[in-house]
Amino acid sequence: MSESALPAAAGPDPGMVAYVGATIIDGLGAPPIRRGAVLVSGERIVAVGTQREVPIPHGARVVSLAGRFLMPGLIDGNVHLVPWPTWSYIEFLARYEDRFDEVAVEGAQMAIRAGITTVFDSMGPLDALIAARDRIDRGEVPGARMFVAGNIVGFRAVFTTSASMSAASQAFQRRINDRFEAGAGPDLPWKTPQQIYAQISRYAASGVDFVKYGATGDGQPINSEVGQEAVLRFSPDQQRAIVDAVHDAGKVVQTHTTSAEALHIAVEVGNDIGQHASMTGRSRIYQRTIERMLETGYHCGTQWLPLTEDERRIVAERAFPGDDSANGNDGVSFDLENAVRLIEAGVPQFMSTDAGWTDPDVAAEQQGGGLEGLASLLGEAELLNLRAMADRGMSPMQVLQAATYNVARAYHVDDQIGSLRAGLQADLLVLDQDPIASVENLRTVALVVQRGREVDVSALPAHPILTSAAAREPGRIRRA
Repeated sequence: MSESALPAAAGPDPGMVAYVGATIIDGLGAPPIRRGAVLVSGERIVAVGTQREVPIPHGARVVSLAGRFLMPGLIDGNVHLVPWPTWSYIEFLARYEDRFDEVAVEGAQMAIRAGITTVFDSMGPLDALIAARDRIDRGEVPGARMFVAGNIVGFRAVFTTSASMSAASQAFQRRINDRFEAGAGPDLPWKTPQQIYAQISRYAASGVDFVKYGATGDGQPINSEVGQEAVLRFSPDQQRAIVDAVHDAGKVVQTHTTSAEALHIAVEVGNDIGQHASMTGRSRIYQRTIERMLETGYHCGTQWLPLTEDERRIVAERAFPGDDSANGNDGVSFDLENAVRLIEAGVPQFMSTDAGWTDPDVAAEQQGGGLEGLASLLGEAELLNLRAMADRGMSPMQVLQAATYNVARAYHVDDQIGSLRAGLQADLLVLDQDPIASVENLRTVALVVQRGREVDVSALPAHPILTSAAAREPGRIRRA
């Protein structure tokens, strides 16, 4: 159907925009709509359907997208816009101590360049993240919509090892740690559930959009400031106090867990989300945990990487450890089996990467996977994560939902973003090639619309910092 033959609604409305002719993928899992139309007024979607079904008002601006693909803007459910692992390097902290908010804005702009219209930042300096979020919300600067958590509650944020602590003055350490922890640091596990409830209530009212806490530690069992892998940082009663305080504030709460027992407790005490939930290392997720996830609507962030050839063979042959008898054995990991079991059970998974934009000096040293190399960069990390979902058995449509609707539903904002429905905010991603055919086609960004406004991604980042030429090629002296 030509644009001149589009059905027209009575009455002029020059404020409306009609995006017509594309194949529409709505984010909800419905079959794609061929030769579709999305009608936008202001920040909101007015109608979605075929060109025959959606009347276009006289005076509306019509944007022809014939041959292209239109889907919701992507959403990353776990980023660090003041980037990890960069913040573990003292020269980065010293160089940008007074510019963390600018670094966060730059990261949000690198995200939207890649079609990621919303991010959930789960750890970073709270004051800077709030400042960056609010500048974007006010329309002062472009960038992915930000939801922020500040610290991982219970964690010592930055200076955690004797080596890092000996390399900086105590005054500098206090300033940096205080900005990250913001009253929700490693003192909490010493407190009663009642004290924790009161402190987390204050934290939830401090400007955060959601709360994440460390149910267990992180890293190898070397020092207790970081925490020792599977060791519980908070008792079940303390965790329930955190969950109750956050829920009573009307917000979403999630956990960092590293063992099957910690994950089970986190689900039982009422958490909404588990980050890297499948990664329980030498312990296998209990079947009753999976059943409880399904009962409660628990959502899981992935943080997966594509499989190696050996891992593909393991999945194809289902050559997993198989039962709990191997729990705790050296060299055993249930992570891959856990992921496949969660997918097959129907527990909702969503895109979750830990991505940011790594400082070039740091990137030169980071050559591996995980939070290193391309797996840490906004726009690249997401594609790796989505390929990893397909490797573990998710269908192409499930993969796209995991990058859109599932994230919004996990964070209880699916009435605002995450799909293409009338009444939702108009966050649109237009691609030249079909993302169902390959997630690599998410690279073919033709147009990004956020809150109904078309974004000039070619002009971003507006004020390069970590992406600047001075940072990438500093010469003898780095000036920025």
